[in-house]
Amino acid sequence: MRERDFEQRYAEFWKAFESGLEAAGKSGQTPDKGFPEAYRQLCNHLAMARQRDYSEALVAYLNRLVMAGHHLLYQPESRVGIGRLAGALALFLTTLRRNRRFVICSALLFLLPALVMGVGTYHDESITYSLISPPQAAEMESMYDPANARIGPERDAETDLEMFGYYIQHNISIAFQSFAGGIFFGVGSVVVVLYNGLFLGAVSGHLTQAGFSETFYPFVIGHGAFELTAIVISGAAGMMLGYALISPGRLRRLEALRRAAAEAVKLMYGATFMLFIAAFLEAFWSSSTSLPVALKLSVGALLWIFVLWFCFFSSLGERREPE
Repeated sequence: MRERDFEQRYAEFWKAFESGLEAAGKSGQTPDKGFPEAYRQLCNHLAMARQRDYSEALVAYLNRLVMAGHHLLYQPESRVGIGRLAGALALFLTTLRRNRRFVICSALLFLLPALVMGVGTYHDESITYSLISPPQAAEMESMYDPANARIGPERDAETDLEMFGYYIQHNISIAFQSFAGGIFFGVGSVVVVLYNGLFLGAVSGHLTQAGFSETFYPFVIGHGAFELTAIVISGAAGMMLGYALISPGRLRRLEALRRAAAEAVKLMYGATFMLFIAAFLEAFWSSSTSLPVALKLSVGALLWIFVLWFCFFSSLGERREPE
């Protein structure tokens, strides 16, 4: 078939398809049920035009229609996926801010002991060994030796990807302990959060006093923004369970626990997501010795600012929770 005959036969179809694209673009509506079949037919026309070596102008015109059709046909699925993610994040942030008293309590239980223990171990080495044994302290020093090829925990795994899996397992286990401990009237959550704060403080003070600041702080600052925040949030979720058991109000304790758990789980979804990010950064970014210390510290500071802003000040959390 000659090109002129080809154009005459399908010109009306192409114009109708183009008009449909313009109308859908202006209205923002999704394509009608007949659009996928029309799109497939247009793809066949483009394939025929290329196979028969029709003019570049015609091929370019059909290709433009096909690309626009593809965008219109598959864009709604992308919008739905992005919309669901944004909705899930908004729900997490709304729940987080609604229960900020538990988050503040968990944060204080973590930060204050960490600061006190950090200062104490820096000035008095004997305090370190009240929480960490001498072999553990020596192991910590070897982990952050500047001569190491990779900074951080000793690697049984051969690749960063395997370490990524290890960090996910390790981080989520701590978060789960912080959350599940709330079932014991909140005592378990308090103990886990408190212990992790004391342990971080002891390690920080000891390594600073031992002269490993240039490797330790650049290592922890990046992924710590997500990991430590997630542990605090997990502890807050556990405390919500404990508070429901201690003070159920007019509800039966089992019913109060059920309602608190439904709320707390929303926090755990967000905390788990943050721990995945933390594990990725710890495996592929924090442990690297090729990156300048100044870069790690700068990026780490920006990540801390971002996490705190996102959790407590971003407009995403202002969305209403779906009924």
